[in-house]
Amino acid sequence: MEALTSVFGGINWEAIAQLSLIGAIMVAGPAVIFVLAFRGGDL
Repeated sequence: MEALTSVFGGINWEAIAQLSLIGAIMVAGPAVIFVLAFRGGDL
């Protein structure tokens, strides 16, 4: 059990969370444009 704790303890969870959120934001921008174009809407 101590080995498992040392493996997960070395992971920087904050950095992973920040990178995941930045990735989600970068994907959300073009996704909104695509959905608007697909539905024929405008801003």
